[in-house]
Amino acid sequence: MSTDGALREEMLHALRDNLLPHWYPLVIDKKCGGYFTNITYDWKLEPAQEKMIVSQARHVWTASKVAEYMGLDDYCTMADHGFRFLRDVMWDKQYGGFYQIRSREGGASEVNGWRDEKRTYGNAFAVYSMAALFGLTRNPEVLAEARKAFTWIEERTYDPVHKGYYQFITREGNPFDRSSTYKSIASDANEVGYKDQNSSIHLLEAYTELLSVWDNPKLREQLAMLLTLIRDTMTDQRGFLQLFFQDDWSPLSFRDASEEVRKANFGLDHISFGHDYETAFLMLEASHVLGIKDDVRTLTMAKKMLDHALANGWDRDKGGFYDGGYYCKGETHCTIVKDTKNWWAQAEGLNALLLFSRIFPQGGYRPYFDKQWEYVKQYILDPNHGDWFEGGIDKEPHFKTGPKSHMWKCTYHTGRALMNCAVMLSETIPSGAGEGYTKKHNEFMQFVEHWKKVAHAGIA
Repeated sequence: MSTDGALREEMLHALRDNLLPHWYPLVIDKKCGGYFTNITYDWKLEPAQEKMIVSQARHVWTASKVAEYMGLDDYCTMADHGFRFLRDVMWDKQYGGFYQIRSREGGASEVNGWRDEKRTYGNAFAVYSMAALFGLTRNPEVLAEARKAFTWIEERTYDPVHKGYYQFITREGNPFDRSSTYKSIASDANEVGYKDQNSSIHLLEAYTELLSVWDNPKLREQLAMLLTLIRDTMTDQRGFLQLFFQDDWSPLSFRDASEEVRKANFGLDHISFGHDYETAFLMLEASHVLGIKDDVRTLTMAKKMLDHALANGWDRDKGGFYDGGYYCKGETHCTIVKDTKNWWAQAEGLNALLLFSRIFPQGGYRPYFDKQWEYVKQYILDPNHGDWFEGGIDKEPHFKTGPKSHMWKCTYHTGRALMNCAVMLSETIPSGAGEGYTKKHNEFMQFVEHWKKVAHAGIA
């Protein structure tokens, strides 16, 4: 078997045997609907089981994609199970929009102080998941719910003056900031009043998925706006995303503050390498679905984002990407200010490195991909209990007994990376591959070939 063929089998084994069977059907909450949230390192359900829109939607997306990719009907059933919880419980029937959090049973929850608030980020993932489920089932009810959520986002969170979207929304559907009468007690309240890259890139992702199954002029217009905004305004020309912004997209920076203040505001102002190369991939997807021809500008910036992460955030000893960097005042080089390596950034690194090795075969990305996979196998994959540790145990060995699942950790980043990489490692469709794998292979190869042509035309 060729090197790529052997790696493909490793990826498929990591998906089929090390990931999916540990999660599903364990996470299915048959009594209350939706999916369980909190699970120990050895796959025991915790007593507390709040349900957040992000993780609930991510399970719907993953199950939908796995059902299509592997031809497994039970995953379609599990995705539909989650959709019904989103539709019947997470959606606010009075004011519209998806609640950020509910209790296990679907009522109010005190977890993280979100109360009845809504977030654009969470609503984006709901759209993303329902678009994927509709792509699988073609159930018109699913598309209707996705369109309803899209309309709510556009009517309630879009800024028609400066463009982009507000992140913090009251139950009634009104954006709020620090000057508002409404005061949040949520765990993310320090971000109130700012626009941000994270909700923006995941709206880009969600609208790309939705446009692939519903070609609507308004959706197309807003997706193109997001792509331009993220690429040309939110991304520093050196190749990294700025994290938070004022309404007019002036970036929030603590570079001129004291080291103590800067460290205290790390969450608002640092370089997140994982988000950079994840966004590089998402921008290429968006441009491709929009049908933009010869989009050298987007490919150039996407490549610059991955190159910056490799030059500044890559562990040259063990492999893996660090969590945080910073350009300190008076310095022209990027300093690592958080040297841990969370699981999702390592998964997205696999996807981005292999993709760019295909687009730029002579670009030197393939050795990084090979080393990244070796890093993941040695420090992220749990050899005893399955799935991925939350962070690389070279830096955080306590994750050996850390939770396998919580509201921010499930199967979306890992599942996507493994499915995409297995496809990209298949020069031809493997013997016995099902209809879903064949479809995924053909679509992704068309995607890669599209960007290879753009690269040859516009980038040396």
